[in-house]
Amino acid sequence: MSKHWKPGKKTVELAAGTSPAARPSRIRRAPVPINSNTVAAAARRANSRERDLYLGIAGVLVFAAAIAAGIVALSVFTVTHPDPNADASALEFNQCYNAQGPNCVLDGGTIYVGGERVEIAGIEAPAIADARCDAEHDRGVDAATQLALLLNSGPVTVGAPARDQSGRIVRKVDVKGRDVALKLISLNVAHQAGSGLSWCH
Repeated sequence: MSKHWKPGKKTVELAAGTSPAARPSRIRRAPVPINSNTVAAAARRANSRERDLYLGIAGVLVFAAAIAAGIVALSVFTVTHPDPNADASALEFNQCYNAQGPNCVLDGGTIYVGGERVEIAGIEAPAIADARCDAEHDRGVDAATQLALLLNSGPVTVGAPARDQSGRIVRKVDVKGRDVALKLISLNVAHQAGSGLSWCH
């Protein structure tokens, strides 16, 4: 029996003494050996990139939080610490007919402190609105002017209310620790309480 010849199929000559099982395969190849150091280095690089990413995100978040805290702090400071010029004007004593704040001078013996009426103890001051003569009115205006200047010269303290000899509820008023009543008497714009002196003469 003869073998049929198939054109296009090449035969391979085996070297002498070589078996077909010993011939290397053209399809299968020996596996590439894995180096543990190479794997560890790749893992370290991956971890390093991941850590850098997390640190970058954390840095952005911390920066944003710092800006937000600064804005909140500035807002709180602005609300709790208003304009110092506004504070100063609120503490000023102006004449009551044109006063803007809660403190003002009504006349030489009467003031408003924080919106509360205070009769100054120890003096009788000339009236303005209820003046009995022009001389008293003029002295009353002078007394109110001097009193406003005095009250604006330093810290004002008001004592506890008490009743004087004429039955009025009065309070001792000090500026920088000095009695306002005594100062007005020394300026001749007020009389000592109970003196009975008239401003019309």
